[in-house]
Amino acid sequence: MTCPIIVDVRVKKKPFKKGGSHLSIKNIFSKKKKYASVPSEQASQDVPEGIMTKCPQCKKIMLTKELDKNLRVCMNCGRHLQMNAKQRIDSLVDEGTFEEFNGHLISENPLGFPGYEEKLEKDREKTSLNEAIVTGQGEIEGKRAVIAVMDATFRMGSMGSVVGEKITLAIEKAKADKVPFIIFTASGGARMQEGILSLMQMAKTSSALKLFSEDQGLIISVMTNPTTGGVSASFASLGDYNFAEPGALIGFAGRRIIEQTIREDLPEDFQTAEFLMKHGQLDAVIHRAEMKETLGRILALHSTGGEREWLEN
Repeated sequence: MTCPIIVDVRVKKKPFKKGGSHLSIKNIFSKKKKYASVPSEQASQDVPEGIMTKCPQCKKIMLTKELDKNLRVCMNCGRHLQMNAKQRIDSLVDEGTFEEFNGHLISENPLGFPGYEEKLEKDREKTSLNEAIVTGQGEIEGKRAVIAVMDATFRMGSMGSVVGEKITLAIEKAKADKVPFIIFTASGGARMQEGILSLMQMAKTSSALKLFSEDQGLIISVMTNPTTGGVSASFASLGDYNFAEPGALIGFAGRRIIEQTIREDLPEDFQTAEFLMKHGQLDAVIHRAEMKETLGRILALHSTGGEREWLEN
């Protein structure tokens, strides 16, 4: 019996050649998948957090260090980004002249609001501040003044009992020393965790300013972005000079609430510094780069013999 002869008739397919490269039929008719590379955790750590800042208006990304050198004003569109209290003081006060006071005061939880103490502690760690305002005295262009600077990085600059107390004590210090009082506001309004105690600070600070004004004290208020709620309705608007930075949001109630109440559409620039300036609620809108010089000239004008010196210059 003869064994059948089995012949392997399979033919090995050779790839087509085109331009010197080998292309298989599989490659010709299949779609090549594209994958996006995701940076590894180690690669993400190579760029330190906070090294870059994006402008919220024009979306340009800038080196944070360069932005800080430019007083946190966008080099592309001129948008004034928020400053913390330390940055503000460094940009205004003559070097080595600022002396803080009442920095030890801290808020408690008088109403037993759930989680409030934990939030305060978290903000203290994040900002290295005890509260949403820094007060002290120093010199601007060689002229002494008491200065209060609100910091929106602490509880959004909200006004609680300690904020009102520190402002009042600063006003009383200016009154006792016979020097001007300057305040930079940045706030979302009254602090809800302190309820009526927070709202009482509107009357408390306004009364202190009234007594200071009756004693011939000079009050300069500079509203920055944002200045809203009970802060805008009290001490922020009671200056002998009321200034603001370009583009600052300034107002009491929110835009949507007002439109629903009056049943009308509001102008696009409503509640901006420029809108308030146009309608007589501000004395000037001052670029941050010109702020120190402007305040220095006003302080010089109101000093003894200042009017004569100012006219001569």
